[in-house]
Amino acid sequence: MSVLLIEAFYGGSHKQLMDLLQEELREDCVLCTLPAKKWHWKARTAALYFMQTVPASTNYRILFASSVLNLAELAALRPDLAKLKKVLYFHENQLAYPVQKCQERDFQYGYNQVLSCLVADVVVFNSAFNMESFLTSIGKFMKLIPDHRPKDLEKIIRPKCQVLYFPVRFPDVSRFMPEHKLAHLEKVIGVKSNGDAYRSEGLPGQQKSRALMKTSDARRESGLCEAQPGLCTTQHEGPPSPLTAPASLGTSEASESTNPCQEEDKQHLTFNLCNIASGRDYQQRPLHVAWPHRWEHDKDPETFFKVLLKLKEKDLPFHVSVLGEAFTEIPDIFAEAKKALGSSVLHWGYLPSKEDYFQALCMADVVISTAKHEFFGVAM
Repeated sequence: MSVLLIEAFYGGSHKQLMDLLQEELREDCVLCTLPAKKWHWKARTAALYFMQTVPASTNYRILFASSVLNLAELAALRPDLAKLKKVLYFHENQLAYPVQKCQERDFQYGYNQVLSCLVADVVVFNSAFNMESFLTSIGKFMKLIPDHRPKDLEKIIRPKCQVLYFPVRFPDVSRFMPEHKLAHLEKVIGVKSNGDAYRSEGLPGQQKSRALMKTSDARRESGLCEAQPGLCTTQHEGPPSPLTAPASLGTSEASESTNPCQEEDKQHLTFNLCNIASGRDYQQRPLHVAWPHRWEHDKDPETFFKVLLKLKEKDLPFHVSVLGEAFTEIPDIFAEAKKALGSSVLHWGYLPSKEDYFQALCMADVVISTAKHEFFGVAM
C-alpha cells in the first residue's frame, strides 16, 4: 500500500474520485476519510483527526488528498507523512467559491488552501477555470491581511500546478431509456441491440473514457462504473455498473448528509414510469425537467423554481424531478416550490439507488443547471 488517500469530506464528487482511485489502485492504497457533513468543521479540524487515525507505515510513497484538508497542519503534526510526495487535488477553491454575501467569506478557508499548496509537491485542479481563478486571486486575497503581507505566492505555487480533468466512467444506461430515445440513438449514432442491452459503436467520448481509465477486464470495460458530486456534491456518486451490479445496490447507501425531510418525501412521491418507458403517447405527455444538484445556494435553485412557477402560472404542462442531496440547511425555496408545483412533481429528493437515479435522468427530456458557476460540474 504505497499510496495514502485522505478525504476529509467523503461525499459527492470527493467520494466519487476516491472510490475510483481505490478501485484502480486496489491493494496498493489505503483510504482514510471523514463523513460528508459539517464541511466547515472538517476544513478546520480534519488534520488533527487524521494525525491520530492515519496508521503509520514505511510503505507509503505518495499522499493524495483533496483541498478540504489543511495539508500544512497534517505535515507538521505527522513528520512521517511530510516526507511523502504530496499531491493536493482541488475540486473547488475557496478564493472563488460563491458566497451569498461578500462579508460571509471566511478568510481562514482560502488561507488554509494557500498554505496547503505551499506544502504540496503537486497541485492538481479539475479544470483550467478552477486553477486560474485560484492562482489569480491569491494576490488580491492576501491584501485582506492588514499589514506585513506575503509576496509572490502565485509565482511560488504556479509551477506546481496542473489541470487533470475529473475522471468519469459513463455507465451503459440504455436499458433505462424509453423506446423513442433508443430509436433516436440508433438513427443518429448507430446504437445496436445486443441481447437485453444496447451497445454503442464509435463513440469518441466513450473510447476516450476507456483509454483514460485504462480498464483492464471485461467487467470494467462494460460496467463503466462512475466512481462519486461534487463539490460538487452530486447525486451520482460511485454508481455501480447497471450491467453487472444487482438491482438492489445502493438502496442501503443513503448519504449520511441526506436530510430527513427528503426521506419523508420518498415515502409519498415515487416514480411510476412504465408508460413513459414504453414510449406510448410520448409526444402528448408533458415535458419532463430534471434538476440533479445539491440543495444549496450556489446552485441557484431560486432561478430554477422561478422559471417553473412561471410555466405553472401560464398553465403549461410539465413534470419535474428535483434530485440531489440536501444538507443541514436547506434554502426555503424548496419547501415553497414543492407546495406550489403540486402534481407537476414526479420526484422530490435524493435517490440512494443509482439505478433509480439513472432511470430518472434517462426518462427526463431536459436536465437543467442554474449554478452560479461550476468548477467542473460532474452532475451535468
